[in-house]
Amino acid sequence: MSQDPRVGALQKAIRDVPDFPKPGIVFKDITPLLGDPLRLKEAADLMAEAAEALGVSRVVAIESRGFILGSLVAERLKAGFVPVRKPGKLPAETLSATYALEYGTDTLEIHKDALVRGERVLVVDDVIATGGTAKATAELVEKLGAKIAAFTFLVELSFLAGRDKLEGYEVLSVIRY
Repeated sequence: MSQDPRVGALQKAIRDVPDFPKPGIVFKDITPLLGDPLRLKEAADLMAEAAEALGVSRVVAIESRGFILGSLVAERLKAGFVPVRKPGKLPAETLSATYALEYGTDTLEIHKDALVRGERVLVVDDVIATGGTAKATAELVEKLGAKIAAFTFLVELSFLAGRDKLEGYEVLSVIRY
């Protein structure tokens, strides 16, 4: 994504929290950005503008901060919204994908009837770090027969190379560290 003048203001609204969730990690906290109505609007606008030409009919958003941005992006794109959640949170029949974490595994779920075969979707999340969550979401979308038009993230932690796990997909990010 080209450097839009709005991006600098968004970066200033993100705070670094050292040693969270564990020592040695500097967490990029987007909650100040979410709390600022102008910055929240700009973030959603930038994410949607990058995906306007993709012709998506659904936005698939990843729990939990991805829901905040994903619903706003879906509204701007006039697309439906589909949540991908942790196990046991969706009320109807689901598909699941398990993925590796640094220590252990985690699982995501999507409703079996959430997408239509051949449908073009945009996957949205707040941050891409190592890419495991995004890759698991891709597996769920593709199990349902839908096509991923692109992934879009508010923040990309490039030094963790999460984009590499999404090789073959278009990856859009507003802010890169």
